[in-house]
Formats: sequence, C-alpha cells, structure tokens
Amino acid sequence: MLSLSPIRVMLVVPENNTTMHQELLAWLPQGSSCEVVRVPRGKGLLTQETLPAYKESTIAVCQKATGLKFDIVAYGCTAAGFILGPEGDREMAERIASVTGKPVVTTAASMVQALQAINAKKISLLTPYQDNVNDQLKLFLSAGDIHVQHFDSFYAPDVIALGNITAKQVQEKAITLFAQDVDALFIACSQLPTFEILEALSDALKKPVLSSIQVTAKALLNHSSIKASS
Repeated sequence: MLSLSPIRVMLVVPENNTTMHQELLAWLPQGSSCEVVRVPRGKGLLTQETLPAYKESTIAVCQKATGLKFDIVAYGCTAAGFILGPEGDREMAERIASVTGKPVVTTAASMVQALQAINAKKISLLTPYQDNVNDQLKLFLSAGDIHVQHFDSFYAPDVIALGNITAKQVQEKAITLFAQDVDALFIACSQLPTFEILEALSDALKKPVLSSIQVTAKALLNHSSIKASS
C-alpha cells in the first residue's frame, strides 16, 4: 500500500507553468507541501536548440533553492525530459540530486513507469506540443516498449496558448481521440489541467486514463512508501 503520510516536495517547473503545483498537491496526501522552483525561459516552446541553456538554468535555480524544506524533488519539465531522451532525463535527475542532496522523480520517467505498471503496450496519446517534441515523446515511449496507436495534439505555438488550454478542451479532445484497440490513454504535459477530468474520462472510455501530473504524484508516493518501509 502506498504511503499516506504527507510528502514535502520541491517542484521544478518552467516559470510559465500555472497548473502542476495545485494539481500535484491534490493527488498527494493531505498535509503535503510543495515548494515551487521556477526555471526562467522565453515565450517559445522548448527545442533542441534552446534546451542546453534551459538545462543550465534548471541546475542554477536548484542550487539556489537548497534552503527550502523538502524531502524529494519532482522534475516536472516534461518536454525537456522527452527531448533529452531516457538517458538525458536520468542525467538531469542525477545532476539535480547532486546539487540538492535529495532523491529526484522526473515526470518523463514517471510516465513510462506508470504505463509499464499497467502493462500498457499500445496507447492513445494526447499532447499540446509541436511535432518536434511529439516525435521525441514517441521515441521516449518506444524505448519503454510503449507504442502510440492513436495521436492528437493541440499544437500550441507558444506558452501563452499552452496556458489557455482548459480541462474541458482536454476532455473533449481526449474523447474524440480515444479508440478501444489500445490499453490506455495518456495526456502528456504538466501544464494541461487533468485532475477534475481523469476519473470521468476513465469511466466513460472503460480504459485507464493517465496524465503527466498524476503519474508524477504516483511516483512520489511510491518512493515515499519504499523509503518508509526500509
């Protein structure tokens, strides 16, 4: 059984993220806390070209945040994880752990782990990204033996458009996208609001529906549960 003790989290997200903090806490045990560390970035979406500078900004803000009270780090920069690939995502987790002295859970890795845990080999995938990130995300999933059967995106051109996507829009697009020949539906991106719609979607589609923030919370709970039992 997962630990229901409160968890003290340091959440690392892009400075434009307005969703993950509140939704992560909604999935964590009552009394949990979330110190948000925001990574500076421009209005454009992340690309291979802008990622190196973004990585170094991430490490810099994590180094400055060591005075905060937390037991574990959630690296919620989802697109960065996909672009980096599994090895690059692990490297970022190790670098953040080295400067904070705390264990690190990444949203990108949590996605694969959660889908593998329910034996989801074929999925429907909904994202807000442009094709450069969508392609990297599919490769990231494929490395975990998870294959995208059906796909759609909001194709948000910048962070402003991304931040304007509503839970209702996500729900409607997910219902249109879904097909019964898959094992699950995954909604990617820690900016997309999903807390209020996942249960209803799963009930309506009769299949598991997971999202980036939800699986990050699950990974945090799993880590805390293992630590508590050791």
